[in-house]
Amino acid sequence: MNGEIIVNVCMGTGGIAAGAEMVMKAFQDEFAAAGLENATVQNRCKLHKVGCRGFCAKDVLVDISVDGEVSTYQFIQEDMVKRLVREHVVGGKPIREWMAGDDYHVFHDNQTKVILHDLGKINPESIDDYIGVEGYTAAKKALMTMTAEEVVNEVKNSGLRGRGGGGFPTGLKWSLCAANEADQRYVICNADEGDPGAFMDRSMVEGNPHAVIEGMIITAYAIGATRGYVYIRAEYPLAVQRLRIALDQARERGFLGEKLFGTSFEFDIKIKLGAGAFVCGEETALIASIEGERGMPRAKPPFPANKGLWGKPTIINNVETLANLPPIINKGAEWFASIGSEKSKGTKVIALTGKIRNTGLIEIPMGMPLKDIIFKIGGGIEGDKLFKAVQTGGPSGGCIPQQFIDLPVDYEGLKSVGSMMGSGGMVVLDETDCMVNIAKFFLTFTQEESCGKCVPCRIGTKRLLEILTRITEGKGKKGDIELLQELAEDVRDSSLCGLGMSAPNPVISTIKYFRHEYEAHINRKKCPAKVCNKLLTFFIRPDQCVGCGMCAKACSVKAISGDLKQPHRIDNALCIKCGSCYDVCKFNAVVKD
Repeated sequence: MNGEIIVNVCMGTGGIAAGAEMVMKAFQDEFAAAGLENATVQNRCKLHKVGCRGFCAKDVLVDISVDGEVSTYQFIQEDMVKRLVREHVVGGKPIREWMAGDDYHVFHDNQTKVILHDLGKINPESIDDYIGVEGYTAAKKALMTMTAEEVVNEVKNSGLRGRGGGGFPTGLKWSLCAANEADQRYVICNADEGDPGAFMDRSMVEGNPHAVIEGMIITAYAIGATRGYVYIRAEYPLAVQRLRIALDQARERGFLGEKLFGTSFEFDIKIKLGAGAFVCGEETALIASIEGERGMPRAKPPFPANKGLWGKPTIINNVETLANLPPIINKGAEWFASIGSEKSKGTKVIALTGKIRNTGLIEIPMGMPLKDIIFKIGGGIEGDKLFKAVQTGGPSGGCIPQQFIDLPVDYEGLKSVGSMMGSGGMVVLDETDCMVNIAKFFLTFTQEESCGKCVPCRIGTKRLLEILTRITEGKGKKGDIELLQELAEDVRDSSLCGLGMSAPNPVISTIKYFRHEYEAHINRKKCPAKVCNKLLTFFIRPDQCVGCGMCAKACSVKAISGDLKQPHRIDNALCIKCGSCYDVCKFNAVVKD
């Protein structure tokens, strides 16, 4: 070992769940055993914890860099570390059979990384690592060489739009806030990520918290704020821990507090932990929560930019919006505006999940076709099944069918087919998914998360869910589809806040594009995707059954009988269609129709 060796271990939530803490400990032990912790070699051999690498399905991911030549290993466990250190770190010979394959590189090569560029490369708990990738140079540039108005104009010219869901122009929002006469203004980072399947904000805060802090400093300077809050859910303990470390480090370096970068500007940040209410992602409900009130939205106007936290002008931007600001200030509005589509500039971070081979955190240029996300970055549908639809925008979004596979993924493109960008969740669905059941799933979530303040959302979502439940249980009746449409439109048009306004979107979009599935459930009492158990008949194929008895043990109503090692049978007069027999059968003998 003669050159510089750097070992990076993914220590995001996904990596830790896969065993990264044990892997890190094993590297530390092996480094000590090999004498690599000795002061004479420490400058040449470094072990780092890093944030999310994006391809979460491959964790634990480990990079070993020898003189700048990087080898990426996947599925690493602690018992593999000894060989990695002995053969690669010390011996200089990569272990080819453990390295990431072509799918890993295709996954990353088809992305355009701006705010995820340094995730997986720097230690999120080291301010020096962040400074080493030009961290805090944008804030310093803004405070020392630009006026507040120039900062606002730069962001306006970049075309940056809010990444929290609404897509409102960020610079315009700032200028409206700055125009208000006030003795105090506030900046709030909305990190209250509550969409099912979404982990964009969490991963960014865990992997590069200083980027969010720097974005808040730039925002505060632009609008003349001296106080800021990060509103983050308490269910993100690792993100909260690393954010606290980053705030302490920033204060120690003089990047927060009084006289930032030697100027007269003053700004500091507090953390406010949320209790996990989805509605608190709505800005007025979030403000109420910070003020110590129950998190419930209020009617707008006035908007927070005019009258927000404690009645003062307030800017609320989400994690991704704020993380975009340092590169915009450093590289310029023209550079940022050159990425993306005509009306949707820059990139978008997406949590890619569902029935897809390559799940994880990705960053794409606005306007990338849906098919490139699914079949290039995502690697196609798992199990070579047929692509059916994709749900974008979380529970507030819509389901986009296969016919729109060439759709550009940007604000305008998604809106044109009845969906939305939202915060960036994308759930891929295949031929085995029932669209009526999907609509029911998302309505269940939004109905439970309704704060109950307004009648259309409180009662309307409940009625919608009741109708959907009835349909999936084989009790649908003529006129239910029309009733769903009418009620969904009423809830959308009359709810107080964005949660209620967007809650019916999954219902509206699935009826629009998959009406035939609703009709099959109602008219034929059949679920074409064979998902809704109440509409199915279960039976056992004698030629496949080995008589193991597992199905009979799982049946709570004793509807399955048969001798050991002999084919079993189901009494459909007793069967309650719970599906337990199907779930436990290892021989594909239980069939549903």
